[in-house]
Amino acid sequence: MRNPKVAFCLVTILLSLLSGAQARIKLVALPQRGDTVIRLDNLTATLVEEERILTLQEGLNQVDFSWKGVQLDPDSIRLRIITHPDEVNLLNVSYPPNESALVWQISSPRAREEKIRVSYLLSGISRLVTYKTLADKEETKVDIKSYLVLRNFSGEDFEAARVQFDYGEAFEKDIRNEETKRMLFLKKDAIPIEKTFTFDAALLPWEPERQSGNVGIPVHYVIKNNKDSGLGEHVLSNGKVRIYQDDGNGSAIFLGEDNADYTPVGDKMKLYLGDSRDLVVTQRQLKNNKINIVRNSRNNIILYDTDEVIRAGIENFKDQEAVITIVEHISGQWDMEETTHKYERKDANTLLFRIKVPPRGKQTLAYRFHRRNVR
Repeated sequence: MRNPKVAFCLVTILLSLLSGAQARIKLVALPQRGDTVIRLDNLTATLVEEERILTLQEGLNQVDFSWKGVQLDPDSIRLRIITHPDEVNLLNVSYPPNESALVWQISSPRAREEKIRVSYLLSGISRLVTYKTLADKEETKVDIKSYLVLRNFSGEDFEAARVQFDYGEAFEKDIRNEETKRMLFLKKDAIPIEKTFTFDAALLPWEPERQSGNVGIPVHYVIKNNKDSGLGEHVLSNGKVRIYQDDGNGSAIFLGEDNADYTPVGDKMKLYLGDSRDLVVTQRQLKNNKINIVRNSRNNIILYDTDEVIRAGIENFKDQEAVITIVEHISGQWDMEETTHKYERKDANTLLFRIKVPPRGKQTLAYRFHRRNVR
């Protein structure tokens, strides 16, 4: 390691020369940094673990660990004896005043070489994840590449460090101070995708023809993070995704860019492609009556139920069948009386209707419900 900013010094302190006011002795030997692991699991601080070989003398040894110009958390520094943990003992640690350093006192029953592991939290190493996805022409499968962008502004150089992210294979890299690197660390091909169209009645206008501009239906690719899809070994980190599609002629079409959410195993990653004008949803409330009315002594209504009917017309201008998800919201306590299509309850007040619309065809969703005990 050349010109290290994080340094060790080792001094043998003969028992016969010990006094009550020991002086701190400076560098005598500098052990080379051995295997180094940089863990990037946490966004705010990086865990560094490095191994060193100390040449210990019989008796008490003083090891000086110092850092200068390095964003190191001194409270996080830990030392572990590896080779002879039952014989070699860490007796104490002291912090010299006004210095970026600490001193370990280590006892050894005999002179020997001892492997130690030092760990600490280091700031200034940042990482972000980016993705590149390429869908096939039929939009049924996607190839995924995930890249790790690593920036080192910690003040420390690392040679042949083993970098471990919270998923994917570990890799060995030289990481210099003030250096940025982009590394491919995850590659999966032919991952099944579902192309979805979603009309959310709480977000989109019910009567698009009354709007001054075109109203589009949001389009997503949905990737399941499970083993059936060829994934599911670990979480997928959040990050920017660039989305392409194979045009069938050896080239790729850029479809869009999205920021993917953190996706645990078993969950779904949704990638937004844009808005489609090939599907049009027109929704209206055909009925909204008060029933089972309860009045007070002044004849004012204090409680009632509702009898409501919603109808949504869906028109598909595409040459292929489309599956659209209609998201409906019913507040309070309610009962479904009748519906033209089955639905899934996402939560107590959210319904999901998945409706297949034939090419150049139409579908109509209608449902009737009662809201109970409306005040």
